[in-house]
Amino acid sequence: MTLLNTPLHELDPAIAAALDAELERQQSTLEMIASENFAPVAVM
Repeated sequence: MTLLNTPLHELDPAIAAALDAELERQQSTLEMIASENFAPVAVM
């Protein structure tokens, strides 16, 4: 098997595990991003 065809988990298990963990995090959590960066005067 060539380097380009070798699965990542065989080449670098630590990187593969980090990518798997990040994918799981993104699929299992809701990340809310503010669409605007101001607050109403009543809040201030």
